[in-house]
Amino acid sequence: MSHPLRITIAKRTAAVAAQLAAFGRQTFYDTFAADNTPEDMAAYLEESFGEEKQLAELQDPNTVFLLAQMQQELVGSAKLRFGSNLGLAPGKAADTQVEISRLYVRQDWIRTGLGAALMRRIIEEAKAKGCRSIVLGVWEKNERALVFYQRFGFKIIGNTAFKLGQDLQNDLILRKGL
Repeated sequence: MSHPLRITIAKRTAAVAAQLAAFGRQTFYDTFAADNTPEDMAAYLEESFGEEKQLAELQDPNTVFLLAQMQQELVGSAKLRFGSNLGLAPGKAADTQVEISRLYVRQDWIRTGLGAALMRRIIEEAKAKGCRSIVLGVWEKNERALVFYQRFGFKIIGNTAFKLGQDLQNDLILRKGL
């Protein structure tokens, strides 16, 4: 019997974009609303998780979304940007680097191993595309995520600004070699 959890590459359709928009809004809100003002949260969700924006991201040839589904229900997702220059010195080639732009797990699936399953699949995808490193940005106050990434061998290599509504926050840049 096969395991009911499936992690697949998302189809580049409007229906998937609508699903990602709703899922992204909900998981981002659940994770960060308590630490941000309602105004900043509403502005960020509107700017980042509209269906048209999700469809444009899906259709970007350098972007891949992974969908984690349990019995047809979306429980996790990851957005990968191949060729990202996050954390690289100016002029350094980005063609062997992938950025985890988003790694979201539904609140009731946190601490079930789903995040680790998504990360293993991300590493597989990166290696299959010839990447030599994975990079990501994570809010400096997101301690649970920092512990998770460090468990997978990610190291802090710098920081970058992240704007949530009107609030300018500090994201740490982490990298893992493959």
